[in-house]
Amino acid sequence: MNYTQAEEYIHSFIDYEMLPGIPYTLRGYGLKHIEELLERLNNPHLAAKTVHVAGTKGKGSTAAMIAQVLSTSGYKTGLYTSPHLHNLRERIRMDGNLISQTEFAALVAELKPYLETMKHEPSSRRLTFFEGLTVLAFVYFRQERADFQVMEVGLGGRLDATNVVNPEACVITSISLEHTQILGDSLEKIACEKAGIIKPGCWVILSPQPREVTAVIRDICRRREARLVQVGKDITWRKLTGDLHKQSFVVHSEMGTHYFTTPLLGDYQIENAATAVAALEVLSSLGCAISTKDIAQGFARVEWPGRFQILSYDPIMLVDGAHNVASMKRLVENIKSHFSYDKLFLIMGTSCDKNIAGIVKELTFSSSQVIVTRSSHPRAASPLDLAAEFAKAGIKPKITNAVGQALSQSLALARKSDLICVTGSLFVVAEALDYMARLQTSGGELF
Repeated sequence: MNYTQAEEYIHSFIDYEMLPGIPYTLRGYGLKHIEELLERLNNPHLAAKTVHVAGTKGKGSTAAMIAQVLSTSGYKTGLYTSPHLHNLRERIRMDGNLISQTEFAALVAELKPYLETMKHEPSSRRLTFFEGLTVLAFVYFRQERADFQVMEVGLGGRLDATNVVNPEACVITSISLEHTQILGDSLEKIACEKAGIIKPGCWVILSPQPREVTAVIRDICRRREARLVQVGKDITWRKLTGDLHKQSFVVHSEMGTHYFTTPLLGDYQIENAATAVAALEVLSSLGCAISTKDIAQGFARVEWPGRFQILSYDPIMLVDGAHNVASMKRLVENIKSHFSYDKLFLIMGTSCDKNIAGIVKELTFSSSQVIVTRSSHPRAASPLDLAAEFAKAGIKPKITNAVGQALSQSLALARKSDLICVTGSLFVVAEALDYMARLQTSGGELF
């Protein structure tokens, strides 16, 4: 089996990432089948120490920070995240390096007999794309003899395929309303789903949350005798300086006052960093050799593209994968605080299962030039629907059916003093990254 064949085989499983939300109850969802498969594979998910990261916003960035620091500290560290921007292999990394095509193909070939056997057993339903990929990640991390595996939850927590681990620490980043048709229509219901990763007696690191979310998490921690660390209360932070290349901040905790710098921009990344520090300090208290110097070096090296990322400076082009109301609100706040510009060119596309009206409302803060577009993803919302929402706010956007077309139009009109912002979906951002990379390779001309 070569890499292309392996990727095709994994994609042959049903992929709920490609479909609008379907409630768990309609899927016959549960973890028993994946636990049975892992047992047949001699439980690879239990081979490495685990940091399990859930949340609505910031979980990928926080997981990347924790993994980078662990690698910097000398621990062989696997990182599992989703979705990917360009390449499926981005989801599975070892010490920052993508799993190779050869390794990926070999592991799919190894797993295929197990997957096929379970597929034909009457008592077992067929695994999904995400579940198969999660099992592959566990097997890969064991094969590579990882000391740690940092696992980002795909969706929710309670019934997510990653929730078979026995973690040293659970991290729950900022929770807001998203995937309400799947996880529930209130913050309390969503918090219960996210808190499903909390195991009896484990450490829980909680990012700053709405009051009702904190109440739910505290109650679950109490009932499961889990030890809770609250970021913003037990550990605090403050931004010091920042520019369009990096930002510096200070973190105060029981272990002291420490100063860090990161190339990740946006005020929310400092909150994510403080959450990562809290998790790393918990691991240190459990006997892991993680120094303040390791944390500083790890934060300085971390990369997490597509989140408040500047692609060019003349004019400034910003891409950000904000995809719900809360994250869009934070994006707008950061645009106002970070940039001075003459005109804003806003390129926006999102998925059809999002709160489009709420997202658009956050984006009507200036007399910007709006271009609505769509990614090639099957869940992409129609640009006509997006335009209709902007029209309700008195904004008449331009309509395009491709991200590249929207970028081409903006680049042709923008002056050096203007700002181009691409947002609404990581899928839209990924296509913007691809377009700009091809533009640079072609010497500035794309047809």
